[in-house]
Amino acid sequence: MHYSRLLASVALGAQLVTASPASLMAETPADTLVQAWSIDDIISLDPAEIFEFTASEIAGNTYETLIGYDPKDVTNIFGKVAESWTISEDGKTISFKIKEGRTFASGNPITAEDAVFSLVRAVKLDKSPAFILTQFGLNAENVDQMVVATGDYSFDFKMDQAYAPTLVLYCLTATVASVVDKKVVMEHEANGDFGYEWLKVNYAGSGPFTIRDWRANEVVVLERNENYAGDKPAMARAIYRHIPETATQRLLLEKGDIDIARNLAAEDIAALKDNPDIKLESGAKGSIYYLGLNQKNEYLSKPQVRQAMKHLVDYQTIADTIMAGKVMVHQAFLPEGFLGALNDNPFSLDVAKAKELLAEAGVPDGFTVTMDTRNTPEITAMGQAIQQTMAEAGVKLELIPGDGGQTLTKYRARNHDIYIGRWGPDYQDPHTNADTFARNPDNSDEAASKPLAWRNAWDIPEMTGKADAAMLEADPAKRAQMYVELQTESQQTSPFVIMFQEIEVSGMRKNVDGFIIGPSFNDNSFAHLTK
Repeated sequence: MHYSRLLASVALGAQLVTASPASLMAETPADTLVQAWSIDDIISLDPAEIFEFTASEIAGNTYETLIGYDPKDVTNIFGKVAESWTISEDGKTISFKIKEGRTFASGNPITAEDAVFSLVRAVKLDKSPAFILTQFGLNAENVDQMVVATGDYSFDFKMDQAYAPTLVLYCLTATVASVVDKKVVMEHEANGDFGYEWLKVNYAGSGPFTIRDWRANEVVVLERNENYAGDKPAMARAIYRHIPETATQRLLLEKGDIDIARNLAAEDIAALKDNPDIKLESGAKGSIYYLGLNQKNEYLSKPQVRQAMKHLVDYQTIADTIMAGKVMVHQAFLPEGFLGALNDNPFSLDVAKAKELLAEAGVPDGFTVTMDTRNTPEITAMGQAIQQTMAEAGVKLELIPGDGGQTLTKYRARNHDIYIGRWGPDYQDPHTNADTFARNPDNSDEAASKPLAWRNAWDIPEMTGKADAAMLEADPAKRAQMYVELQTESQQTSPFVIMFQEIEVSGMRKNVDGFIIGPSFNDNSFAHLTK
């Protein structure tokens, strides 16, 4: 009943905003965090499947992974569910010890059996993020022998090669390595699905919050986990409201109907800067904005066309206007802050150069092509700006809007021409982005691994080999140089128009403290937030 009344009051606040500018100042409950965000990208709440920004943040606040790191210093790696670990002499086995005396939200104890089940389950389900684990030689046939319990609170993680240890540990900080409650999940198994259909919309974790409810394109409600082993959250619950319009988010924030606005546009940020009741907090993210050019398209598969596209984006103007304060121009697949990041930006708007390249490609008069765009204000505005500059060279860009789930589903099936996307790293090792932008071990439609290079049908056996070599290099300096060379080659040959690195900006009421903006969205934390 309290939950129903709370949602009703939140909805009433939205009505007051639109009904009367003179309506009284609202106020969210003291024990409840209310955030406005565009949450239409949520496809699943199962950690074995989560691969989207919003769901990743939700998982980061509701589940615990084996390994964690300090979001302010990602080199500081520590155990979460794991207490400690040792690496075998041949470098192919990591032996983990699980912290004892801790429980899931259900009250069930967290044991090595749960950790093993979670990893094995993710590999066997083989959803989008499974490659984070399978890249170490694990597959559905061998994972039961590769990830094995050695005691009630210990297990071995075996690999086919001696990978850089930090690479493996960073991978175990990813959402796909979240530890789920085996007993609860298997109580809901149907037809051998490891509880997948149930966990898509339910919860079985041990993090600071539990997932109470998810209504697609409407709301997500989290509640404090009273069995959480760490310091209990001050907030009894945390609510995400789906508010895609940035101006509406700003109005709700100004009136006090929400505590935090997550999708503020540049003009909203500017309007709030002098509001004494509001504060703005920002942090650099690892997220990259890019265009993916499908190589199945007869025009986009031409090398000169790919290069021409990179000269038909007005990077700086978009960064200074549409995305002011929220991005910086960045044209390499590794974001700043990662080992081996390349900070060279060789492209700018150059219509004459683009026309020369199009003529070389045999399409001097341009061509018509479509671009799928998520229908958020910023993506739409960027798409329209790119549409205008491409038209100057004769490239007619038809925008196809859709919500996050629609555009992602189409993109993952590589049924697009051009996709304007935002990619966030899955873990803090450079291989995370090299593995998707510069690696494609199987370009067939039936491929098991489907990175961004695959989604855009870019067949790159030689570059894939270089990326594979970089993940095995133990010397950090040599490894960094290998990634610099990969990025330089990618800039000149790839079907990716990499444009910006994200700066996340949140507007919040001045009484809100303790919201952490991390380098990845699953690092964003409100576990210790107070009001």
